[in-house]
Amino acid sequence: MLPQINTGNTGFMILCASLVMLMTPGLAFFYGGLCGRKNVLGIMIQSFVSMGWTTVLWFTFGYSMCFGPTVHGIIGNPFTHAFLKGITLHSLYQGNAALGIPTFVHVAYQMMFAIITPALITGAFANRVTFKAYMWFLTAWLIFVYFPFCHMVWHPDGILAQWGVLDYAGGIVVHNTAGIAALASVLYVGKRKVVDSIPHSIPLVALGTGLLWFGWYGFNAGSEFQVDSVTTSAFINTDVAASFAAVTWLVVEWMNAKQPKFLGLLTGAVAGLATITPAAGYVSPATAALIGILAGVICYYAVALKNRLGWDDALDVWGVHGVGGFIGIIFLGMFADKSWNPAIVTNGLFTGGGTGFFYKQLAAVAISSAWAFVFTYGMLWIIDRITRVKVEDGVEETGLDMGLHGEVAYTDAL
Repeated sequence: MLPQINTGNTGFMILCASLVMLMTPGLAFFYGGLCGRKNVLGIMIQSFVSMGWTTVLWFTFGYSMCFGPTVHGIIGNPFTHAFLKGITLHSLYQGNAALGIPTFVHVAYQMMFAIITPALITGAFANRVTFKAYMWFLTAWLIFVYFPFCHMVWHPDGILAQWGVLDYAGGIVVHNTAGIAALASVLYVGKRKVVDSIPHSIPLVALGTGLLWFGWYGFNAGSEFQVDSVTTSAFINTDVAASFAAVTWLVVEWMNAKQPKFLGLLTGAVAGLATITPAAGYVSPATAALIGILAGVICYYAVALKNRLGWDDALDVWGVHGVGGFIGIIFLGMFADKSWNPAIVTNGLFTGGGTGFFYKQLAAVAISSAWAFVFTYGMLWIIDRITRVKVEDGVEETGLDMGLHGEVAYTDAL
C-alpha cells in the first residue's frame, strides 16, 4: 500500500515554498533600490545567483548535510541523499511522517531558506566585493555555517534541537547568523571609498519590502508544515509584529530627525519581520505586538550605534537582521507559551517556565553568533589568498555594474 499523502498540507507547503522563493527577488529589489545607480545590478545579481548556485549545492549534497542521518548531532551525512538519492515519488518526509507531505516538498521548501540566507549578507558589503570572491564566499558559507546550524537546530537529532533549543522559522539559522556574518564581512573588507549615502530608488525599496512581507507569510506560517491553529497564529503574528515595528521605527525616527521617513517605515517593517521569525509559532499576538515595538526601537538604535562606530554596513544588515534575529531568540526564551503551541516542552522566562529554557536560547544564539563571526572573517582572509576580495579603486569609482559585469541598469548611467 502506498504512503498516504495529505493533499491539504502538501498543497499548502507548495504554496509556502513559492512564497519563500519570491522573497529572494524581493530582497534583490530591496537592496537594489538602496544602492546607487551604478551598483544596482552588482547587488541584485548576488541575490539571483544564489537562487541558481545554492540550488545546485542543495541538490548535490546540501539537503543531505542538513537533513540526512546525523553525524554527532552537528551535520547530516552528505552522501545519504546526495543528488537526492533514495528519495522517490512516494517518499514522505520522515521528520514527521504524520504530516503526510512528500519529501520532495520538504526539499524544495527548505531549499528556499538556504537560498535567501547568504543573500541577506550581501547588503553589508555592497559596492566593494568582486563577484568571483562572492561565489567562493557563497559556497563556503553555506557549507560551513548554514548547513551545520540548519542541521543542529531543525533536524530532530541535531545537538541543539536535542538540547531543547527552539527556532520556529530562522532566528538562529537565518537572521542572526547572516547578520553577524555581515558584521564580520564589513570589518574585514573595510569601508567604501565611494559612498552611496542616498538610495537611488525608494520605490524599488518599497516594492522589495512588499514582496518580502508577502513572502514572509510562507516563511513563518509554512514553518508549521501543516494547516492547523498554530499556522494561523504564526500568520497573524508575522503581520502584527511587522506592522508594530514599522510604525515604531517611523515614530522613533520622526522624533529624532523631525520628519516622518518612508524609508524608515520600510526598514522597520523588515526589522519586525526578522525579529518575530524565531517566535512566530510560539507566542500570542499580544506578545508579537510587543516584540514588534521592541524590534522597532532596538534595531533603530542598533543602526544608529553602527553609524556612530563607523562600521560601513552599507544596507544595515547587522542592525536589522543580526540584532533582530538575536533579540527574537531572546524574546522567545522569555515569552514562549504552551497555550499557543502545545508542542513546546516548557514555557518562557516570563510565562512561568523558569530560567532553564531562557539560558538555553541565550547560549545557542551566543554560540551561533561566535561561529558565524569567526568563520566568516577567517574565510574571507582565506578567499583573499585565492582571489582578490575587495574591488579595485577604479572599479568602485566606475561602479560594479559596468566595472565587473559590463552592464548597466539605466542607460543614462553610461
